[in-house]
Amino acid sequence: MNKVTRFLAIIMLFIIAGNNLFGQDEEKESPFSIGVDLYSRYIWRGINLGGSSPSIQPYVEIGFGTDDHAFAFGAWGAYSLSGAQTGQEADLYLSYTVKEMFTLTVTDYFFPDETLDSYKYFNYRTDWEEIDAGADQTGHVIEASLGFNGTESFPVSVLFAMNVWGADARKYEEQGGAMVPVDKIVMSKYLEIGYSADIRGTGMDVFAGFSLDNPGTDIGEPAGFYGQESAGLINLGLTVSHELQISDRFNLPVSGSLITNPEAGNIFIIFGVSF
Repeated sequence: MNKVTRFLAIIMLFIIAGNNLFGQDEEKESPFSIGVDLYSRYIWRGINLGGSSPSIQPYVEIGFGTDDHAFAFGAWGAYSLSGAQTGQEADLYLSYTVKEMFTLTVTDYFFPDETLDSYKYFNYRTDWEEIDAGADQTGHVIEASLGFNGTESFPVSVLFAMNVWGADARKYEEQGGAMVPVDKIVMSKYLEIGYSADIRGTGMDVFAGFSLDNPGTDIGEPAGFYGQESAGLINLGLTVSHELQISDRFNLPVSGSLITNPEAGNIFIIFGVSF
């Protein structure tokens, strides 16, 4: 049984066990959710991952459990509407939420480049000796994150995320007066703090995200996983969301965001709509 088969088997056992433990009542709504978001740009943690094109972002998820213990397994993607942007994204994630307050998530990010043969989904190679010799590196990044979701009386959220495996930034060490790559990853870390409020039916989310790793670019080390040249604030902004009433039975969620990356000196204004 190869790695992919084992992974799929574990997911299926997880879903079956979860349904047996927290069986869905037939009268309750379906545990499946499906949808798609359309954004004028794809900005993730202060980084432009969608080029100069709008991005369509579909998802599908199955969730089960109770208010005290909830599980979810889902797939999410981002696809540029421009043929010039060949980098895309296809992710899988597994999450566990306790009392709707704390969420532990493991995400398998995959960033394929459609013009490169090396970005094969089932390539899990991380042996640096082979990669240095010309072998293709995996395009997967596994991230573990822990989030505090805030409460109604304390609407402040905190997220800590760390890459634990895969195509993360590679560690460098000084050897003989030069910075050379070694056989370890940085395990890049990200911290985000947010505040949410509802103002007359319009949602407002303020956020500040920080890269916690400090690459030594001044001594020859490459930029970090988030493109940063130093540790600092990379994702600062505001999102305003509202539901437009189209009819008595249909509302259309829309959002607008102002996002800055102070470390890189970038600013983005984004519009989104959800279906």
